[in-house]
Amino acid sequence: MLILLAFIIVFHITSAALLFISTIDNAWWVGDNFSTDVWRVCVTNTTTCTAITDQFNDYQSIQAVQATMILSTIFCCVAFLVFILQLFRLKQGERFVLTSIIQLLSCLCVMIAASIYTDRHEELHKSNEYNTEVSQGQYGYSFILAWIAFAFTLISGVMYLVLRKRK
Repeated sequence: MLILLAFIIVFHITSAALLFISTIDNAWWVGDNFSTDVWRVCVTNTTTCTAITDQFNDYQSIQAVQATMILSTIFCCVAFLVFILQLFRLKQGERFVLTSIIQLLSCLCVMIAASIYTDRHEELHKSNEYNTEVSQGQYGYSFILAWIAFAFTLISGVMYLVLRKRK
């Protein structure tokens, strides 16, 4: 049981780390001389970065992605704290339902963020406010990590739903 508990804790911490990296790092959309995320656009040759503001096309879509990624990260961290609390508070045989619900909310938020970005990426990168041409790029590793975090949070949410507190 101790090995299972350690695995669940490591899995949850990995999910949170993936969410933090994909939310913060500047690699949702990359090209030869630029990288962009939901916060800023950086040109790699001159190392200048421009914050994404309301001057950009479809700024509301970017704000939705920002908000849901932040919510996802917060839900994942809260779920971990609730899991630790429930670990010591629940009676033997009870399920970690509250932890599961919060983790599945985190899963839902990261899915919404990545789906919005997937759907709107063409419109997001056609703004005249960019210092460089960013429409000719590809998805970066932060975007891929967001989808991996979706899978991890979904799996851990289901694990918590099935998990019972045992001796």
